[in-house]
Amino acid sequence: MIVTLIVICEVAFWVLLAVGLALRYLAKLPRAGAAVLLCEPLLEVVLLIVTAIDLRNGAEPDWKHGLAAVYIGFTATHGHYMVRWADGHAAHLLGKGERPAKPPRYGMAHTVHEWKMCGRALGGTALAAVLLQAAIWYVDDASQAAPLREWQSRMGVVAGISLLIAVSYTIWPKRPKHAGRSGQRSGPTGPTGPTGLSRPTRLPERAESGSGTERAGSGAGTERAETESATAPPAAPRYPADPWAARVRK
Repeated sequence: MIVTLIVICEVAFWVLLAVGLALRYLAKLPRAGAAVLLCEPLLEVVLLIVTAIDLRNGAEPDWKHGLAAVYIGFTATHGHYMVRWADGHAAHLLGKGERPAKPPRYGMAHTVHEWKMCGRALGGTALAAVLLQAAIWYVDDASQAAPLREWQSRMGVVAGISLLIAVSYTIWPKRPKHAGRSGQRSGPTGPTGPTGLSRPTRLPERAESGSGTERAGSGAGTERAETESATAPPAAPRYPADPWAARVRK
């Protein structure tokens, strides 16, 4: 009976979600759609009441009652997240809204997202553990409460795995694969080497020897020109023509 009710609650969750979004975006009745979506938590309340009545009527606690507590805990912490995810996609497909942003995949933003998911998982495991403990106190029989304590131990394992995943992404953030390759390729060809140290610029030896020869040649040419100008005879002075001498000749 409990397992059947869990399946019915899961199916009813998605049916109510579809009806609420249809009323909101197709029928243009946002208030009616919101009222239907607010009925989602009532499913967990019904499952909790039925499970408590089953235990009160003398049913022996087993894995089905533990599964009901776990379902209630995780639905309570993840239900709003699922409704918001579905509402964003419905607004894009039916209401012509913007496409919802995908969860970040790399860097610190991805780490923050993983910690948020870890928080939801920890909340679900904590709520499930509290419900299981309440059932154990209600039964008040250590031999009959063994299956419920096994579910509490499993919730501890789930919480530990969630924390381990979040911590691993904090220590080793996820990075794109092409980032490492591009860094390796740009090392040898850039101004810095693979180790990040700057390479000293060195002029070619041929250029240095050629420039030295040119400087020596230019210096020798300058000295030769100065020597020739010193040994050459002085040029005859040029005087302007005398106009009186030209008249006497005539």
